[in-house]
Amino acid sequence: QVRMVESGGGLVQAGGSLRLSCAASGSISSINAMGWYRQAPGKQRELVTSISKGGSTNYADSVKGRFTISRDNAKNAVYLQMNSLKPEDTAVYYCNARIAPSVPTMYSEYTYWGQGTQVTVSS
Repeated sequence: QVRMVESGGGLVQAGGSLRLSCAASGSISSINAMGWYRQAPGKQRELVTSISKGGSTNYADSVKGRFTISRDNAKNAVYLQMNSLKPEDTAVYYCNARIAPSVPTMYSEYTYWGQGTQVTVSS
């Protein structure tokens, strides 16, 4: 069974930094696109940033210049470096990946989610 475990959340003051990590494990053949979503209180889950298998990245306008996504294919991991944090960045952050499992299945790949990690930025 494929599992994604994330860590690195916490409480920081405005202007501070945090680095989130997410690693996939299990019967994995390959990992394609990976990304980070977040869900703030009373809000819908939104895409923060994504990265392709080849390293191409996309960012939401609200985090451009402050957040950086990266991945380590050898470790089946994706990271999110968050700098100059603002109170409006407060949310539960979820990692996401499109993964092709090693075990034969009906479809070639599936979407998997991390358990979520809380990021709270105080003013």
